[in-house]
Amino acid sequence: MSVEFIGFIANSNASETIVRQGPVLDPAYIETVAKAHELAGFDRALLAFHSTTPDALQIAQHVLTITKKLKVMIAQRPGFTAPTLLARQLATLDQLYEGRVSLHVITGGNAIELRQDGNTLDDKDERYARTSEFLDIVRLEWTSEKPFNYSGKYYNVENGFSQVKPLQKGGIYTFVGGGSDAAIEVSGKHADTFALWGESYAQVRDVTGRVRAAAAKHGRPSPRFSLSVRPILADTEEKAWQKAEGILERATALQDQTGYRRPNHATEGAKRLLAAADQGARIDKRLWTEIAKLTGANSNTTALVGTPEQVAEVFADYYDLGVSHFLIRGFDPLPDAIDYGRELIPLTRKLIAERQGVRGEAAE
Repeated sequence: MSVEFIGFIANSNASETIVRQGPVLDPAYIETVAKAHELAGFDRALLAFHSTTPDALQIAQHVLTITKKLKVMIAQRPGFTAPTLLARQLATLDQLYEGRVSLHVITGGNAIELRQDGNTLDDKDERYARTSEFLDIVRLEWTSEKPFNYSGKYYNVENGFSQVKPLQKGGIYTFVGGGSDAAIEVSGKHADTFALWGESYAQVRDVTGRVRAAAAKHGRPSPRFSLSVRPILADTEEKAWQKAEGILERATALQDQTGYRRPNHATEGAKRLLAAADQGARIDKRLWTEIAKLTGANSNTTALVGTPEQVAEVFADYYDLGVSHFLIRGFDPLPDAIDYGRELIPLTRKLIAERQGVRGEAAE
């Protein structure tokens, strides 16, 4: 399997340890971070979605305009844009920017937040059923060579058709995330890559096995797998753990200002991270759970702590478990992205290539 590194482009400089000082939408910051990711050797970057933040689709177009090779991973929530329209919007971007577009489907676990966009389905399983219909139609819009009809519980389309098709044959590359059984089922049917948060080795074995089984039920090959984690690096292991403790202290002190506080509920994905945190602050070789515990796992908040060589070794372990995509971002986003490009990314690619060579595998 080929290895891919995915970064994260926020709309402004903020994190669990950084209080935003500038505007909510900071074009200069977006441009700087996008170019830094491209120069650092990232393959693509995630543009996140939230009910109150700037539109990821338009931010992605800006990122594509100011970069030459960096791909984008555009997060979208089914239920708020017609599937036929979103399919054409993405296909248009894909044509304009030479196949550099991918879709990240986030059904959403917080019903209260989803109501800010007008959602009326509080039942999570129902939302995933809607997601499955949504992706059925999106795929038809991308691939059908003649008008199609679709009759579902949530969507009905008569003579649907898109004159513009994605540059990517077969449709735009699609990531699907989620921690519930319903999410696993939808991913088995629709995902090109299933997105995990930064979980333990045992949890990764469990989830990947369930997704593979779901894909087999639908007669599909297994999706690939992505792991989202926050590397904390230093030139010695001792310094890396000291850095991690400093991050925890600062995140704790700034919670009221950054807004990264434990929510009143936990999504299924968050529950999995919190279950890992219940096992201890350090899991497996160097998975660190304290920020997840502090924030209620409100977003991907587990970290890998160590030297670049040590963290690359853990990435190679995850690769051996079937993970081929690594979504990484730091607590100081811009400097950390640059830092990952200096050693972590090339070291990981080298180590995995060596393991592939020993096993006689070819990178796809």
